[in-house]
Amino acid sequence: MELGQLRALRELGDRGSITAVAAALYVTPSSVSQQISALQRHSAAPLTFRDGRRTALTDAGRALAMAAIDVEVALERAAQAVARFQGDQLGTVSVAAFHSAGLAVFGPLLAACAGSDRPDVRLTDFDVAQEDFPRLAADHDLVLAHRLAGSPPWPGSVRVEPLVFEPLDIAVRRDHRLAAKAAIEPADLHDEAWVAVHEGFPLEQALSVITGIGGREARILHRINEFSVAAAVVEASGSVALMPRYTTDLREHPQLVLRPFTRPELGRHIDCLARPETLERANAQTVLAEIRTIAAALTR
Repeated sequence: MELGQLRALRELGDRGSITAVAAALYVTPSSVSQQISALQRHSAAPLTFRDGRRTALTDAGRALAMAAIDVEVALERAAQAVARFQGDQLGTVSVAAFHSAGLAVFGPLLAACAGSDRPDVRLTDFDVAQEDFPRLAADHDLVLAHRLAGSPPWPGSVRVEPLVFEPLDIAVRRDHRLAAKAAIEPADLHDEAWVAVHEGFPLEQALSVITGIGGREARILHRINEFSVAAAVVEASGSVALMPRYTTDLREHPQLVLRPFTRPELGRHIDCLARPETLERANAQTVLAEIRTIAAALTR
């Protein structure tokens, strides 16, 4: 049984004729008759009979029409529940992020949502390849993802809310020869030893771009995804590493500095991914607005 069929039967009981039902539902009389005929095929008992020139309901038809009222009531209650849920500023919003975004955003986000009139934020971090971020939106309301500049866009299955474009810099020790340069050319990196991320992750592609411009293959000694660990290795070894400008925290590594490339387009997009229906919720919009504010502050 379908809602349209039940609705046509109920209206027939209330309005007394197929013509009146058609006018009320803004359809043709033929369409109403087809709906009732389709409903009849699901019932062992006759639902209508001819009463002169009009079609009337049998006792079974009236019983089913009364049941249709209960269906309409249940659907209206469900619609109201969804409306209240979408308009509720409270409730729980789950946020997933890659590690460096979590380090930069999670603390300020919890502080911004600490009030009793704010959503309850649940946080998770993930270390995944670029193409795996959209799948996280199936289990988390908001997903902070990064995508290397020039790489394919995110799929249409998720809504993309751009947050910030983050340039990639070179992390070196203060006593390294490159620390004295205002900006670094790819050719300056010939023969340097690298701390790189694992294969398949966005910054690995960026390193390939840099070495391709410089005409040399990167000499990778260490593969570390966590930037704080990579910073410790760079500080201890004198090697170099790609580091994101805004989300890298070097306060625990005072002997390191970041130096920009002469190619400012080298960087990554930090975006918030979500299923489209998630962003219809007021509490998800509230948390997204706070994330936008935090991301904007990072660039300053």
